Amino acid sequence: MTMRRNDFRARNHPAWWAFWLHRVSGLLLALFLPVHFTLLAQALHGTAALNGLLRLTDSALLKVAEWGLVTLLALHLTGGVRLLLIEFGPASGLRKNWIAGGVGVALAVGLAFALSLLA
Repeated sequence: MTMRRNDFRARNHPAWWAFWLHRVSGLLLALFLPVHFTLLAQALHGTAALNGLLRLTDSALLKVAEWGLVTLLALHLTGGVRLLLIEFGPASGLRKNWIAGGVGVALAVGLAFALSLLA
């Protein structure tokens, strides 16, 4: 049976959502890297320039962004591990469990980081 272009039933499957989360988190992380390297490059202009930008990290908005970054990293990592386990592991019906476990671990890491920001 071939899937028609307008058949959206596949998007209800957890594997499609895991695929989507992995791809989107990878794209968002790729967008973050140039910003990160630009901020790190401020260290080359002296400590005053770097300290000025580091003071911005005390804002609530950037703390939320840091939490989002760590959560994206955890999601992308667990999505990649899930793909490796599916690709190289024995074929079984445990794919939904791997997806749920991966998302659970990623959210736990994100929540643990969020709690560390509050301390």
